[in-house]
Amino acid sequence: MKFVSNNLIHARRLLAAGLLGLTATAHGAASDPVQADPDATNQALRPLVVTQPVSTDSDDPAIWVHPTDASQSLVIGTDKTKEGALYVFDLKGHVVTRSIPLKRPNNVDLMQSVSFGKRQLDVAVTTERGERRLRFFSLPDMKSIDDGKQLVFGGDETRAPMGVALYKRAKDGALFVIVGGKSGPTEGYLWQYRVLLGRDGLLSLKKVREFGNFSGRKEIEAIVVDSDLGYVYYSDEQYGLHKYAADPDAKDANKELALFGTSGFSSDIEGLSICKTGPGKGFLIVSNQQSDTFRIFPREGTKSTPHHHPFLGSVRMSTRESDGSDVSTAALPGFEGGLFVAMSADKTFHYYSVDEMLKAAGLK
Repeated sequence: MKFVSNNLIHARRLLAAGLLGLTATAHGAASDPVQADPDATNQALRPLVVTQPVSTDSDDPAIWVHPTDASQSLVIGTDKTKEGALYVFDLKGHVVTRSIPLKRPNNVDLMQSVSFGKRQLDVAVTTERGERRLRFFSLPDMKSIDDGKQLVFGGDETRAPMGVALYKRAKDGALFVIVGGKSGPTEGYLWQYRVLLGRDGLLSLKKVREFGNFSGRKEIEAIVVDSDLGYVYYSDEQYGLHKYAADPDAKDANKELALFGTSGFSSDIEGLSICKTGPGKGFLIVSNQQSDTFRIFPREGTKSTPHHHPFLGSVRMSTRESDGSDVSTAALPGFEGGLFVAMSADKTFHYYSVDEMLKAAGLK
């Protein structure tokens, strides 16, 4: 009953914010009024679950699906503060555990069933912005599996790591991680590393490439990889969405394959999620942060070209200034058609039905 009460409290807060036309910040103040998205539904979709709040500043989630018991699946979310951590939630939104303390963990991603020789791991990674490094954890026990020395961008203090995405290469199962920072050049903004397992049982990094165009307008944070199709997408926050080959050894790996989503966003183009509805089919879901909407594009492109990603629809959500999300189409208790999780600026994460979300956008 306590959890139900917490959900009602959060729902009332969200309703109040909506009526006032204000966006709550992580510090409890009011920011600019919500901006219009004329393509979106008028009625905001309500979450089925609102998690217990993190301590200070929620930012980005990732979904871990239990391999044998779906009811034990988890959501991992960042608390982006100097005294932060990865929070682990169950499907009812309860905090199950937390990671070791982290200094400004920004984004989080995970990959299941990764083979390192004879050892198989489910791996979570987060950017620890305050220490300019990546931290790795095994799932579901949240045990640290690195030496704490895995700096990125050569330790450059001006390029503090923010966005992160894991990529498992289909041909050999090799694991890579792609990182974006607070700043970077107009070419080679993203750095990609091979993730290796040492004899000590700890993960380490080997840099394999720098790639990615950048408009120079703000920053690149949201990154997502479609491991099945072999593509990486990232949000150039006030410019558009870029697409490249995820495999550093691919032909023309550093050639931009697509630039889309350059219109229709109020300001920041943020959280990215890939919703898989079938082999090679599905949607790319993108947060329109200042409008509290999510804009949707085809995962597979069009019949004429796989790199043409036209706008399909937009759905208004109850999140506030969401800049992080994840989606799974696995059948989970209470979310039989899939689970969509998005960060909200009131220190929480919202759980939505994928079916309801696609229906609201006119895509199902």
